[in-house]
Amino acid sequence: MADRRNATGQNSFVILFTGLSGSGKSTLANALESKLFAEGYRTYVLDGDNIRSGIHNHLGFSPEDRSENIRKIGELARLFIDAGIIVLAAFVAPYSEDRQAIRDVVGKENYIEVFVNTSLAICEARDPKGLYARARKGEIEDMTGVDAPYEIPLQPNVEIPGNKDLNESVAIVYQAIKEKLSID
Repeated sequence: MADRRNATGQNSFVILFTGLSGSGKSTLANALESKLFAEGYRTYVLDGDNIRSGIHNHLGFSPEDRSENIRKIGELARLFIDAGIIVLAAFVAPYSEDRQAIRDVVGKENYIEVFVNTSLAICEARDPKGLYARARKGEIEDMTGVDAPYEIPLQPNVEIPGNKDLNESVAIVYQAIKEKLSID
């Protein structure tokens, strides 16, 4: 890992963006990734769209499947970190135990947790994929925030209020990781 970090001239770690569906996790992760990439950092975004459509297309949304999805995300992040890449992982990750498992797999020093704290009401009003509407009609079971729990992070590294401007949010997370970007 040290050789790859030295070759890229950057540190590698995972930033886990967690929050309810529709909270803005992926939007924030992609905006931060664009900023980092433009500055020359080697980055990659992992989110439900690029993971559940391929690697994890066999997993549903039961508590067991959610945990397995997040376990595998941790393993993927570890591989990217080993390759010298900054990983921006945007997942609901509703269980604190699963978020801790990612931290354990990649190492505390390689883990930043960003809680995108958007209320259920705002997430339901946004509902970009129509998931909340379908859950309220009974078409989707185990929807986090509706009939499945979301365990709010108790000590995230960064908390972004759901009503915060995107550019401000990017600046807040960037400031929190700025010192971590360069090799010590």
